[in-house]
Amino acid sequence: MTYKQRLESTTLIPAGGGEFDIALDGELVYSKLETGVFPDHGTITQAIDERL
Repeated sequence: MTYKQRLESTTLIPAGGGEFDIALDGELVYSKLETGVFPDHGTITQAIDERL
């Protein structure tokens, strides 16, 4: 799935300590620290789709 027509922009913010968070409009939609699992592509797109 492409989000080209649905998202105005994306930002990558480097972090340390095993963090990998995905947020939309400031709302956290996925957190590796909360789940303990690095997400695969399907998990990421599902989390985004549920919020759009």
